[in-house]
Amino acid sequence: MILDLSLIIPAYNEAARIGPTLQRIHAYLTSRPASFEILVVDDGSTDDTVSLVTALAGELPGLRVLCSPVNRGKGYAVRRGMQAATGRIRVFSDADGSTPIDELHLLLQELAAGADIAIGSRYLPASRVTRPQPWLRRAWSRLANQVVQRVLLPGLADPHCGFKAFTATAARTFAVCTVDGWSFDLEVLAQARARGLRIREVPVRWKNDERSKARFRQLPREIQHVYRIHQQLRQGERETATALQTDFGY
Repeated sequence: MILDLSLIIPAYNEAARIGPTLQRIHAYLTSRPASFEILVVDDGSTDDTVSLVTALAGELPGLRVLCSPVNRGKGYAVRRGMQAATGRIRVFSDADGSTPIDELHLLLQELAAGADIAIGSRYLPASRVTRPQPWLRRAWSRLANQVVQRVLLPGLADPHCGFKAFTATAARTFAVCTVDGWSFDLEVLAQARARGLRIREVPVRWKNDERSKARFRQLPREIQHVYRIHQQLRQGERETATALQTDFGY
């Protein structure tokens, strides 16, 4: 059955905080007239995440859990959720609920206005950060964003924010993505832009959760991913140009 909205939550060892997040999301979506599903994609958790979500699914209609036997990464979990979803609009949100679910209407407004993808942003002038990250995380996050904007996604202030909405058509972009880790956002947005999809950035409310799994040691690998994605896109452009020359004889 085709639904109005699918909300995907990637989860890895989230038993300590995912319950209240799911309760809030379900209450919000139930208050709206649209049909919905909530897909928790468990990424090989070793705690009680799966049993907790399974128990909640008996209380919250529309909630279900997809399980991976091993930990593959956030990108893998989101990609699997997007491909399993049935909604005309497909949203992913982090398990910590750093961006409140009642900010969803801001993303949906942009899709209704013609965008293919709407992404929440912590770094626009109208964004409202109620609890900032520690200064070191802010510093390396801004450094990474500078690299991303220069190399891969110019004009997007905050491509990493875990609150993004896609039309079902735009969500097909995940099928060509391969990054399983934290840089998956960058890959899907770069692939979408290369395909001419319209991306809109939306200022949202956001508060830092001190239990975040992002770590400074991930930064070098993520920068490597930025350059690898850039090279893949350049290679795709060259192959397209070669195909056109062959087809049309110039």
